[in-house]
Amino acid sequence: MSRQVLVIEDDEDIAKLIKMQLGELSCAVKLVHDGKLGLTEALSKPYDLIILDLMLPNMDGLQICRQIRAGERYTPILMLTAKSTEIDRVLGLEMGADDYLTKPFSVLELVARVKAMFRRVDNLGVQKSEDKTVLESGGLRIDIARREAMIDRKAVDLTAKEFDLLLHFAQHPGLVFTRGQLLDQVWGYSHSGYEHTVNSHINRLRAKIEKNPNQPDFIQTVWGVGYKFVDASKPA
Repeated sequence: MSRQVLVIEDDEDIAKLIKMQLGELSCAVKLVHDGKLGLTEALSKPYDLIILDLMLPNMDGLQICRQIRAGERYTPILMLTAKSTEIDRVLGLEMGADDYLTKPFSVLELVARVKAMFRRVDNLGVQKSEDKTVLESGGLRIDIARREAMIDRKAVDLTAKEFDLLLHFAQHPGLVFTRGQLLDQVWGYSHSGYEHTVNSHINRLRAKIEKNPNQPDFIQTVWGVGYKFVDASKPA
């Protein structure tokens, strides 16, 4: 069965190129070139992936991403942007995008990112069927099926990637991961120069779940190596 992909991109040449490349991955691709029409289509039926441009006529990609994430159905979102500043990338991730590509991008990298997102979703599906539905550690509670996290019974507002990162840590307590391993296992790719992405996500995650982010109880730094998750419900 082919995967259903929605591409919301106002540059028709780029949209057609993406459709052609994803067609080689046996994806059924729907193209929309307008922001409002794209949002309507995104909410009309389940898609396996949405590729979303940041700058669109009538409604920008951030607004679309925010409204998609406000719904109950989770759909992976790969955001495309012609802007290269860090704040634009962070805004997209904070609105709930799973990953981003900065234009101009190579076709090989696009395909690699898409494959990685499909693998991640497939792996999450396997984990949901094999693992516990809910993980608990101290005052931290992670509902895998609902993709929700709570700390001391209060909901934690996590981006899609922050949740994936926290879940990966919680499912492997005590194991030490390098930044490269986290990029490969959570983001689905590992390229030199992207390690800062791991750092920024861990810093934001700590700010949301730790009582004192400077002295974290859950996600701890192993100096010279990487990071590990400490199960706070078990004695040290």
